[in-house]
Amino acid sequence: MSGIATQIGTRWGAIKAHMAGRFNRKTLKEDGIAGVVLGIESIPDGLAAGLLAGVNPAFGLYGYLYGTMTGALFTSATFMAVQATGAMAIVVADIPMVHEGDRAETALFTLAVLTGVIMLVAGLFKLGTVLRWVSNSVMVGFMNAVGVNIILGQLDNFSGYEAEGANRVARALNLLFNLAEAHWPSMIIGAATIALIVVLERTRLGPLGLVVAVVITSAVIPLLGWEVAILNDITEIPSPIPIPSLPALDLVPPLLIPAAALAFVGLVQGAGISANFPNPDGEYPNTSQDFIGQGAANIVAGIFNGMPVGGSTSASSLVKEAGARSSQALVFAGIVMIIAIAMLGDLVGFIAMPALAGLLMLIGFRTIKPHQVEAVWKTGLTNATVMTVTFALTMLIPLQNAVLAGVGISVILFAVGRSNRVVINRWIIEEGKMREVDAPEVLPGGEAVVLQPYGTLFFAMAPKFEEALPEIHNESAGSVVLLRLRGRSDLGTTFMEVLSRYAKRLQAVDSKLVLVSADERVIEQLSVTGVADVVGRDNIYPTDEWLGGTLTRAHGEALEWIAANTHPDQTT
Repeated sequence: MSGIATQIGTRWGAIKAHMAGRFNRKTLKEDGIAGVVLGIESIPDGLAAGLLAGVNPAFGLYGYLYGTMTGALFTSATFMAVQATGAMAIVVADIPMVHEGDRAETALFTLAVLTGVIMLVAGLFKLGTVLRWVSNSVMVGFMNAVGVNIILGQLDNFSGYEAEGANRVARALNLLFNLAEAHWPSMIIGAATIALIVVLERTRLGPLGLVVAVVITSAVIPLLGWEVAILNDITEIPSPIPIPSLPALDLVPPLLIPAAALAFVGLVQGAGISANFPNPDGEYPNTSQDFIGQGAANIVAGIFNGMPVGGSTSASSLVKEAGARSSQALVFAGIVMIIAIAMLGDLVGFIAMPALAGLLMLIGFRTIKPHQVEAVWKTGLTNATVMTVTFALTMLIPLQNAVLAGVGISVILFAVGRSNRVVINRWIIEEGKMREVDAPEVLPGGEAVVLQPYGTLFFAMAPKFEEALPEIHNESAGSVVLLRLRGRSDLGTTFMEVLSRYAKRLQAVDSKLVLVSADERVIEQLSVTGVADVVGRDNIYPTDEWLGGTLTRAHGEALEWIAANTHPDQTT
């Protein structure tokens, strides 16, 4: 316990030192301008995130506001904007507890806090290596499916038709077969919003074209006399500083798996920002510190009625391109959001739902990366299959389950990939030197054959390892196979069985197996499993600090054994 307390204390000291250097007076102007751009753009974007998640859009706005400001204080990535991402919003949309019952809102806020706690723990204990278990093929399948899900999930708001179906694909098909019942004014507003965003982004407005497009299409609705759904129809935009609420502890157990899935998605996306957005000093951010920052952002967002958040690639790119020089630009963005909500809260309620839907559908379309799909497809059948299965699962089952399934697929893929990469080479010792060649397919007779295995020798690799060993025939008599095990510390019982079988087969033709450079742990396993008795304890050479010393000695003694056991009629 004292070790854990010391580690946490050390991390907290680093966090305080990190926060002290967050602000820079020399870059106030550049950061202020970038903060205004991100803050204004984040208002419709935050509302759209809540809409995408199927919750009160104000909760998406709160997530953006408090996530952005808190993340700016704790992350090590200068440009990381911690906001609600499309992938995380889609996961939230598939969690029934945050949509049903009298405690749905409490469940949402508890979910955000719980997600933050998991992220915080991951950062404090430097668990970033866990992300390595997710293969690129899984992430490509998942993220492209998220893009499609974003588009399909907004068809109701875009068309004004409430489709029926068990999932987004089924509801999209239902809309297609009932297209005549769609609300055409809503579809026109949604399509016009998409077109305007694309056009205005190419003007001097740049990213602010998104905001202008949503405002224009929402403003023309009363001028045209159309009846189109607006935000005020489903919610009231409240104060920018809501009353804090504490998480409900009794809701933690059923929300644990969804929170873990959200944390995983958020951390994977955040790790991508850490790896691709170097800080102004040229150094790359500390991934563990960024985990802590995202965790803190979720906890604060949950307490202040926000939905779960994570590192947003699009927002991070925007604030950097807008001229940000330090993370105080993100703090300015939060201040701009507070002022805008306080002054324009009543007007925000008149934003058209189809306009937000159009915005989200464009985001979904840009999330789909055909070139990534093509690249994975060309790498081989296994990766293509994994990507396709992940894509299908993400489309058909709740996303929190699809995320966990993707992790499972990645682990299996890792094990399969490692088990298919077993290599055994032969080392030939000549005049004090060693050269490496391919291992013989058949063990020659009367020779000392040194074998060096490559790869992780865990249980799944044992059959491949056994297949790679030289075959033993009657002509293999009088040989010694020296298997070098230096650097192996845990071989497992399955591998021990392989050694036992091979040793017995060698003995059947008057040959023997010698194990070289075995450490204490391996020797203990050999003894416990009885393999030491089969091989012969004199044929097990413990490792030492001299590289090659033990092998040279074992090889010399093997040659002596061969000479002593070779009959006059045998060829050496």
